[in-house]
Amino acid sequence: MRKPLLLLATFALLLPTSQVVAQTTPEGPVYLRFDVTAKKPARPPHPNQGPTYVPLDADIYRLIDRYAIKYGPDSLSDPHTSVKPYTRASVARLAERILQDSTADLSPSDRFNAEYLVRDNWNYASEDSAVNASKRPFLKHFYRNQSDLFHVDNPDFTLRVNPVLGLQVGKDSDISGLRYVNTRGVQVEGTIDKKLGFYTFLADNQIAVPLYVQRRVQRDNIVPHEAFWKYYKDKPDQYDFLSGRGYLTYAASKHINLQFGYDRNFIGNGYRSLILSDYAAPYLFLKINTRIWKFNYQNLFAEMTAEKANRDTIYQKKYFAFHHLSLDVTPNFNIGVFESIVFGRGKGRFELQYLNPIIFYRSIEQAVGSNDNALLGLDFKWNIKKRVQLYGQLVLDEFVISEVRAGLGSWRNKQAFQLGAKYIDVAGIKNLDIQGEFNYIRPYTYQHADSYRNYQHYGQPLAHPMGANLYELLGIVSYQPIPRLNLVAKGFLSTQGNDITSLNGVPLTNFGSNVLLPYTNRPRDANGNILEAGFFTGDGVKTHLIHADLTATYQARHNVWVDAKLIMRRVTGTDPNVGNLTNSDVFPSLGVRWNIAQRVHEF
Repeated sequence: MRKPLLLLATFALLLPTSQVVAQTTPEGPVYLRFDVTAKKPARPPHPNQGPTYVPLDADIYRLIDRYAIKYGPDSLSDPHTSVKPYTRASVARLAERILQDSTADLSPSDRFNAEYLVRDNWNYASEDSAVNASKRPFLKHFYRNQSDLFHVDNPDFTLRVNPVLGLQVGKDSDISGLRYVNTRGVQVEGTIDKKLGFYTFLADNQIAVPLYVQRRVQRDNIVPHEAFWKYYKDKPDQYDFLSGRGYLTYAASKHINLQFGYDRNFIGNGYRSLILSDYAAPYLFLKINTRIWKFNYQNLFAEMTAEKANRDTIYQKKYFAFHHLSLDVTPNFNIGVFESIVFGRGKGRFELQYLNPIIFYRSIEQAVGSNDNALLGLDFKWNIKKRVQLYGQLVLDEFVISEVRAGLGSWRNKQAFQLGAKYIDVAGIKNLDIQGEFNYIRPYTYQHADSYRNYQHYGQPLAHPMGANLYELLGIVSYQPIPRLNLVAKGFLSTQGNDITSLNGVPLTNFGSNVLLPYTNRPRDANGNILEAGFFTGDGVKTHLIHADLTATYQARHNVWVDAKLIMRRVTGTDPNVGNLTNSDVFPSLGVRWNIAQRVHEF
């Protein structure tokens, strides 16, 4: 099965392209009947938010966010950038607005990107024929447009079927043998009656990771971003797993979307999210998104995994309820507030009172007499003169004003904040963008007394991938000198207070960095009493990290990328039991991706 798929992939990459247009499937029960010479009529504007979404991909979303800044404020028809993923309909409308703006001074790269976004979201674009035309279809039915191996397009039904391929090979200076990623799969997406959307992604994976990632796997007994896994060929540095995601979406009205799926979500405008990130494994969720007037209101109800084991058994469940309300105070300034609850009831039962989409969760928690984990806070975004965006987040896990004022470092003061900025077309240089971001997370933030209430899913943080007890400065420079080439440099400087460990790596004392640990295992005084204060960010095994990532990506054809990457890392610190933790490594790699995002490990 694998060889035919690889042969098909190789052959498809070599197919030429031209300006021939695929016909809309005719009305009536006639299937696989295509006329590649007919002109497709313009598609009317989509009547609602759209029932399918752009898959989360940091590179693609960086482009979308760039144009959301450059070409005007959010509106009901553009992406609402505080909640991700974005609907395909909103991205298509933004891209078409760029191409139709007669005053826009588009660089060749900007035009290429806008046309790419139209092609990739063609079933929501009013005019996609000119940019999505394909050359000779393969066997008449395949690659009738540039974006899909196979597609169907009629007024009541659309279907997109695409292969997924991810091949990467590299060499880590800290470990022998080649490091690699081998992913093969399929992606299917479609709509029915313009209101019901469906999506599925399934891939088989084998990976051999760099040493720093292997250490995270050993510490938490997980493969980052994934659920169930096993060793590949019984080798401790190689892993085998299936990746599966999918959803059904119902666009109930122009303003309301309902989604039931197994996937990830992201809240915020930063590279990191301190509220909800896409780092952890996918989870089962029900999402309601309401966008009307100046408001965007999102409710998320999820079932997650509290405790897991790599064997055939029923894993213990926990639950997550979340709502985020944002308001466009002005066309360029948006502020949002959020609240979330993480809870468990023994072997698993959802607290039905948390299904209320408009109530203050904290009041429910007190009324039912539980001790659930409540987080609340806010975020903001301010676009300035279509060139700069300022953004930030504030998260309150616990907040005791008297203890904050005392300044004694109480463990109960669990807060986090983020401040960042994006600047596009730096100094007038087209397609040169920079982003800077500062993240600060106090010790024990996101932790709780047990795994049913801490802010993690399947052994992985739901917010910052490094956990807590840290401050971090990151920078991203992206440049697109020619349409098909993207150059991205990322740098992460962080200081984190890690736990004191035994010689075999088992945590002995919890200093609040690992969200998987209970906050009851804090340091003790000379009399054996658990300390209540004296905890400041960076306390513990103070570890400094420098992580640099240089990537050149060339888009050979639609959604086919070639990546040349160089990662350089340096970690310094001293554990009283283990000794000097200083380590440096270099990891160069080369990869090819087809309809899949880069697999990154930035922690």
